[in-house]
Amino acid sequence: MTDVTAAGFETHRSYLTRLAYRMLGSLSDAEDVVQDAWLRWHDSAPEALANPRAWLGRVVTRLCLDLMKSATRRRENYVGAWLPEPLIEEIGGTASSDEGLDVPYVLQLALERLSPLERAAFLLHDVFDLPFSEIAETLGRSEAACRQLVSRARRHARQEGPRHPLSAEEARRYAVAFFEAAHSTDPTSLKGLLAQDAVLHGDGGGKASSVLNPIFGSEKIGRFFAGLARKPERQGFVPRYEPVLINGMPGYISMETDTAQALVLDIRDGQVQAIYVIRNPDKLRPVRDRLEAGRG
Repeated sequence: MTDVTAAGFETHRSYLTRLAYRMLGSLSDAEDVVQDAWLRWHDSAPEALANPRAWLGRVVTRLCLDLMKSATRRRENYVGAWLPEPLIEEIGGTASSDEGLDVPYVLQLALERLSPLERAAFLLHDVFDLPFSEIAETLGRSEAACRQLVSRARRHARQEGPRHPLSAEEARRYAVAFFEAAHSTDPTSLKGLLAQDAVLHGDGGGKASSVLNPIFGSEKIGRFFAGLARKPERQGFVPRYEPVLINGMPGYISMETDTAQALVLDIRDGQVQAIYVIRNPDKLRPVRDRLEAGRG
């Protein structure tokens, strides 16, 4: 393969990875799919393609649909709640050329409630702005059927409600305040940040300690974090942490004793409405690498 042809694929890699991640909720699976797409690109005649981006998008979408069938079966045996793999970005960092393709963490969770076809149609149309004619060709359905898929998906995926975009300063302030409050043995300061009906979700995947079921209400969540802070192994321990954006939402990554975690905050009307804590080590390799690289 010529260098020009290889470079042609690389211009689409970021787009394809984000598309696959939004479909699968797993960055490692997304990268595998994109690599498979690369092999198919290698075996095709890319120089003859009228629209290489559209062709690659169709390949990746169909590969993801196949993989989602087996992923659904794997998640039936998953220990505790399953949360998407976090995408970490620096707060206030330079916006990437694909910024408009980002999907907030809560919407990524909402996508999990959709059927594979609904998710694909919704992402391709509402997130990646593809016309229904191209979506129909990709999914092997009529344009009318694709419109119905998107309509059903919107009803589910848009139930999360509007959010006021946070500035970099606000995102950092919420992340730092939550981290400090969550590591205090006094639950009062944490409860002051939470909506009364806040909910905590955790994902350890059976490989790291985590809540198996959601914790509801500011009182219970405050007591939960205060109890963690009182554990003997936490006494005198200073966690490494970094305020970050996780799938476009404020949060932080940290090392809690010997366990890495990523914590996402869903902020609405100035209060934390939901907390998502990812502790499954299979989803946190980039987090551990980032924290290790930042050790002083």
